[in-house]
Amino acid sequence: MAEIIKKPVKITDTILRDAHQSLIATRMTTDEMLPIIEKLDQVGYHSVECWGGATFDSCLRFLKEDPWERLRKLKDGFKNTKLQMLLRGQNLLGYRHYADDVVEYFVQKTVANGMDIIRTFDALNDIRNLKTAVNATKKEGGHAQVAISYTLSEVHTLDYYVKLSKQLEDMGADSICIKDMAGLLVPYAAEEIVKALKSAVKVPICIHSHYTSGVAGMAYLKAIEAGVDIIDTAISAFAMGTAQPATEVMVETLKGTSFDTGFDQNLLAEIADYFRPLREEAIESGLLNPKVLGVDIKTLLYQVPGGMLSNLVSQLKEQKAEDKFQEVLKEIPRVRADFGYPPLVTPSSQIVGTQAVLNVLGGERYKMVTKESKAVVRGEYGKTPVSISDEIRKKIIGNEEPIICRPADLIQPELKKIEEEMKQYKEQDEDILSYALFPQVAEEFFKYRQAQKTKIDPQVTDINSKAYPV
Repeated sequence: MAEIIKKPVKITDTILRDAHQSLIATRMTTDEMLPIIEKLDQVGYHSVECWGGATFDSCLRFLKEDPWERLRKLKDGFKNTKLQMLLRGQNLLGYRHYADDVVEYFVQKTVANGMDIIRTFDALNDIRNLKTAVNATKKEGGHAQVAISYTLSEVHTLDYYVKLSKQLEDMGADSICIKDMAGLLVPYAAEEIVKALKSAVKVPICIHSHYTSGVAGMAYLKAIEAGVDIIDTAISAFAMGTAQPATEVMVETLKGTSFDTGFDQNLLAEIADYFRPLREEAIESGLLNPKVLGVDIKTLLYQVPGGMLSNLVSQLKEQKAEDKFQEVLKEIPRVRADFGYPPLVTPSSQIVGTQAVLNVLGGERYKMVTKESKAVVRGEYGKTPVSISDEIRKKIIGNEEPIICRPADLIQPELKKIEEEMKQYKEQDEDILSYALFPQVAEEFFKYRQAQKTKIDPQVTDINSKAYPV
């Protein structure tokens, strides 16, 4: 019997970031995370994704927590496991492009506070929007993982992805992630793209998908057989549905093969048992809608992310035009083609979907145009995979000159101005960055933080004299 050559697949667990972002709107608190860190740290993960994405905004806006303090506490807890985050390139964790000085300072502070691996992506796969963040990550000694936003269209061919992966490697990517945010990557396509990328580049390849369409687990298995190095999974209590495949399922699937992770299922079960009550609580409170746990096959039929479909339904319902749903579904690929075939991920999915609705309801294409559609055509988000035709451009922005440079080249350094604006609230350097990303939300948080500090602790009060300590 031939000896099995061992090549254990590495696992990044998303339980502390994308799993709860996808299922319960990023509402897991730091206090809910800390008690289980010791056990998570014993598993043997390649990394734990625990920061970035929507967690930064949610910490400040909904949980009244300092995201930087969360990062420091996680770093203190994880002694053996690398921390990983998701960054939106020049958008950082906000919703616009920031000046290079803000991007560089953000990355510097992120690594200084304990982040090991920074996964950076751009919604349009415009590598110009990735460069500053990637360079800064490498300068600070972090691991720069760069993600390819995976999508389907006549231009998103295997050759397109191979060429892009080579560009990312040349840019300095330490590893490359195939980021399938909509759950569109079917098993044999996963095998094909992984084989192609493994032949084209020398850096490790990671695969990230969502279970929305029900095929992610099978896609992972074919990707593993094709040589993928790392897979993203989530502990079963917050897996499946719009989150990632379950960690325990993938571990058991690979047991006894050359890809065997060697993970202890009893330890994983203990971790799942810890998170299960949080899941039940989220279901009872309505935070976790059971609908997101099912399979949405329309994702594959229309190649449209599940969240985008539900947005369309609600938009049409508001206009009392539900009967136009099929018409809108046919219009989406046409708008997408007009707009240069952007991957349908936030924010492009919302922009394309809303414009398709307006085109159908208006009775004339581009009679009404949103400011976001104009921004895409103007080039404010970057270069689209295919150039937008002069005809469409003229129809949407008239005789305006489109932006052909990197959008951030038009933004003056803004760090000093931001610091000046918020100096009255500054208690740590990182506060400048919280304010830079979410000015109003951060200001509210800073006021809340100050109010908490001025509350009197009854434990330190002089009860007899009714006086407070000096």
